[in-house]
Amino acid sequence: MGVKNMGKASVLLIMVICCWISMAEAEYFKYKDPKKPIGVRIKDLMKRMTLEEKIGQMTQIDKKVASNEVINKYFIGSVLSGGGSVPAKEASPKTWVDMVNDYQKGSLSTRLGIPLIYGIDAVHGHNNVYKATIFPHNVGLGVTRDPVLVKKIGAATAREVRATGIQYAFAPCIAVCRDPRWGRCYESYSEDPKIVKLMTEIIPGLQGEIPAGSRKGVPFVGGPDKVAACAKHYLGDGGTHLGTNEGNTIVDAKEFFSIHMPAYYDAVIKGVATIMTSYSSWNGVKMHANRYLVTDFLKNRLKFKGFVISDWQGIDKITTPEHANYTYSIIAGVNAGIDMFMVPYNYTEFIDGLTYVVKNRFIPMTRVDDAVKRILRVKLSMGLFEKPLADYSMAKYLGSQEHRDLAREAVRKTLVLLKNGKSLKTPLLPLPKQASKVLVAGSHADNIGYQCGGWTIEWQGLSGDITDGTTILSAVKKTVDPKTQVIFNENPSDSFVKSNKFDYAIVVVGEHPYAETFGDSKNLTIPEPGPSTIRNVCSSVKCVVVVISGRPVVIQPYLKTIDALVAAWLPGSEGQGVTDVLFGDYGFTGKLARTWFKSVDQLPMNVGDAHYDPLYPFGFGLTTKPRKN
Repeated sequence: MGVKNMGKASVLLIMVICCWISMAEAEYFKYKDPKKPIGVRIKDLMKRMTLEEKIGQMTQIDKKVASNEVINKYFIGSVLSGGGSVPAKEASPKTWVDMVNDYQKGSLSTRLGIPLIYGIDAVHGHNNVYKATIFPHNVGLGVTRDPVLVKKIGAATAREVRATGIQYAFAPCIAVCRDPRWGRCYESYSEDPKIVKLMTEIIPGLQGEIPAGSRKGVPFVGGPDKVAACAKHYLGDGGTHLGTNEGNTIVDAKEFFSIHMPAYYDAVIKGVATIMTSYSSWNGVKMHANRYLVTDFLKNRLKFKGFVISDWQGIDKITTPEHANYTYSIIAGVNAGIDMFMVPYNYTEFIDGLTYVVKNRFIPMTRVDDAVKRILRVKLSMGLFEKPLADYSMAKYLGSQEHRDLAREAVRKTLVLLKNGKSLKTPLLPLPKQASKVLVAGSHADNIGYQCGGWTIEWQGLSGDITDGTTILSAVKKTVDPKTQVIFNENPSDSFVKSNKFDYAIVVVGEHPYAETFGDSKNLTIPEPGPSTIRNVCSSVKCVVVVISGRPVVIQPYLKTIDALVAAWLPGSEGQGVTDVLFGDYGFTGKLARTWFKSVDQLPMNVGDAHYDPLYPFGFGLTTKPRKN
């Protein structure tokens, strides 16, 4: 009897041990083991995923429709904040982190616990976020021709993005703007592909320096203070006919590839994690449906191993009118090679539609698997599986003094001096800090929103005191001698100017903020009262006109009245960088990275064209020396 009981006990013990071993094995997942190679982890995870889970990874939704429950139910792979899509007005870093972490908990509570990646348009600093450092837009940074500077800006932007718990920035825009009538020209570094290529150094700033010996095209994001970058918009967005946003780039292959592709070669070599397709077309073929350029060229020839993401509702625009045949758009977009789909609001329609066409073999399973592997590769390479949740430790970087000092330096280097005195013998700049009375005038002199331009706090930008920063007016007051009287009048009459006996005037005028199609312009004029202000002030007193704009604008009619002319582009939050140079603490060094036309009738006109007859040529810029203190 005792022997029998012992035998039963042994069998029971063996069964318990076997059960314990199998449970231990069940708890161990290769894809969760950071010691395993990324390829092994992807393979292990892929074999466990259902079609629903794979399609969820391919789906990116806006925070306005996101919730912990939605993310869990649909296995959502990514959430984004579109322009102005924030957790609360003037939200603190803590509020942002809490929101992103809440969404992340929805992902981690799914069966496989695949973390989501949160994206945002951080295109000139962390520009959606209140109190972030706003750097000059790319149109100004191209002037510097300084890849070291843009790399530092990339690193600072990454830290500020991480301060809010976000891991993915839809930047940089490496468009080559060939026509300033395009409403996104300020997002482009230059009309010259060589300058744009040079500026891809912002990618290792955002992502970290790719290790030596890395395989070409493999995405790299190095550490908790770095973010996944996104080179955009692939391809030819800056070359559209008449500068029409989302239009058609009508050129032969030689011109298309020589102008618009070079920066992408460098972006891939530098390990860019993601690439966004363009709304535009090349010779009538929508980029969101262009299999040759997305799959055959980018993925197969250039060996890009990150993921390709659509633009906002990008596949809807494959058809005319938009969304006319959504099933077709899904098939065309997925088969072209897009991996993640920015479907901000109609995500259930996308998920249902993609599920249907895969099950009915309009899209091969191999294509879905390729997309998901690429998304997982980026998430694994950036350590999201090991550290999916953000903390508050990075909050100190948002709008830090170090970053503001860097932005101020950038502003100084972006300024281009186009005219200095009515003759070479009588330069107006640098301005004297000691004077009896000076006038500051113009709609843009005391307006942070105008100074920053589009893609600031809101998608289209705003007017007024919209975030922390220094306006040019306040910078003037800080810079001049305490005894110098500074008078501000936004749009003074000529009689006011004449009666006040000013020593000199600083007139700050330019474009109002805009983004994308809202910025497309056929006339490129400075809106009133800008021209009136120039005439009223400059006809009566020595004046320097500072133009705040996202591109060259019509200026020739006012040139004779103006003593000195400065192109300041869209300088961002640190207006002190403008006065640093106006008053001679630093010299002017900027050289045009865009051709400044005489008349819009000349457009498009780029350096090297046969009909090249500009007001100020590409590369032009007067210099001054710093004034000795």
